[in-house]
Amino acid sequence: SQTGWLYLTTVMDLADRQIIGWALSEDLSAQHTSLAALAQAVCRRGSPSNLLFHSDQGVQYACSEFTTMLKANGFRQSMSRRGNCWDNAPAESFFKTLKHELSIATPFEHYQQARTRMFEFIELWYNRKRLHSALNYQTPVQVEQQLNHQHAA
Repeated sequence: SQTGWLYLTTVMDLADRQIIGWALSEDLSAQHTSLAALAQAVCRRGSPSNLLFHSDQGVQYACSEFTTMLKANGFRQSMSRRGNCWDNAPAESFFKTLKHELSIATPFEHYQQARTRMFEFIELWYNRKRLHSALNYQTPVQVEQQLNHQHAA
């Protein structure tokens, strides 16, 4: 934004490539980034047993508040190897897509404008309308519905 840096933290479900939690913050504190995004993901999907949470080695994922929240929800933690972006390729792909398809030519004027644009991109476009080659050219929501149907059967 024109007032400074903004940080976007996302939680992606690898089964359907859907962004199920995200947070936009003016600082990198765990409270405003990783904890907020994880809380949104848990609210949206619950705490399935035996879930593996993978991230890079950022301090917001290694801090005690975050690891405590993972344990409280029964999640196991996995972290990328230092300096190895391939370990987190789906997240890297999402951010590449965001930068390319959101087409931010000028900085956001203020935080609320950036938050609105992120909401529109993630919730209305990326999750619901954007076709993904990794999902056989379906949207994440379509794949989620198929997986829910399979689990119900």
